[in-house]
Amino acid sequence: MKNELITYTQGIHAFDTGYLRPQLAAVHLIVHNRRAAFIDTGTYATLPRALAMLDSLGLTPEAVDYVMLTHIHLDHAGGAGVMIGAFPNAQLVVHPRGARHMSEPSKLMAGVEAVYGKERTRQLYGELQPIAAERIIEAHDHTTLHLGDRALLCLDTPGHARHHIAIFDTQSKGVFTGDTFGIAYRELSVGGRPFLFPTTTPSQFDPAALRSSIERILALQPEAAYLTHFGLLPEPQRHAATLMQRLDAFVSIAEDAARKVGADNTAADELADELQALIAPPLRTFLIAEARAHDVSLDDDELDTLLDMDIDLNAQGLALWAATC
Repeated sequence: MKNELITYTQGIHAFDTGYLRPQLAAVHLIVHNRRAAFIDTGTYATLPRALAMLDSLGLTPEAVDYVMLTHIHLDHAGGAGVMIGAFPNAQLVVHPRGARHMSEPSKLMAGVEAVYGKERTRQLYGELQPIAAERIIEAHDHTTLHLGDRALLCLDTPGHARHHIAIFDTQSKGVFTGDTFGIAYRELSVGGRPFLFPTTTPSQFDPAALRSSIERILALQPEAAYLTHFGLLPEPQRHAATLMQRLDAFVSIAEDAARKVGADNTAADELADELQALIAPPLRTFLIAEARAHDVSLDDDELDTLLDMDIDLNAQGLALWAATC
């Protein structure tokens, strides 16, 4: 494990969770007047890195006031239980729809197993640790928490998931967007220009809600967005139109597949499987073409390796939406 802390500005830091490959998922850390808040957790395996990052800043686990989850997908929230266990003064902050799954995670685990399979889920995420209800803060829309005198505003931002919040740091004017403002892998940046695309993973993708949430984030006039996948996105307003266009293209691909299949009397789960098989190839073609237009120089095999998981999961989410909408 490398002890590498990425330092941005005004007490905002990030580090790589080590999930699957380098620079796939980040945990963000806000430090203010010697108090700390983590935003997202990675998996259970991220805890040693989190402890090392605190130590590199001269902080102890007792300095952590909050562990804040943008949503409860396990690449963002799988480490919540072990972190709360390690940080004795910390409270978990989570959307109300996610709170019950943090205190009793069996249904959450079952849902993840339905996507990845039981064996792979255990390999990736281990066993989720339940969190006592009295240590959980349900972040309703416009909940404001304070790290000392620094206000952190929680906003309901569904679309990627119904249990998603964005966290606006009123001091830095930065917004921690989880997956709502898309993905911008560092390997696809060219000349400092990020390659930003939406994430439509199962099982609660809703394009209209996602568009509204993106607009809500932009209304904050943030000076920066901090993406879990991956890190600082300066001047997010500059990239919003491209993100929306790619979202529309994803939806159009799903709608084209749905027109080809037709609903008939097919059960929703069977229809979703059929749709996924139709959606994935054009989704792959679209993303690779967009990467080429962005001047990404990786060859097709490298792009496939980098994007394969996202294409598969995005196709699943689009198929579930198209099968039930």
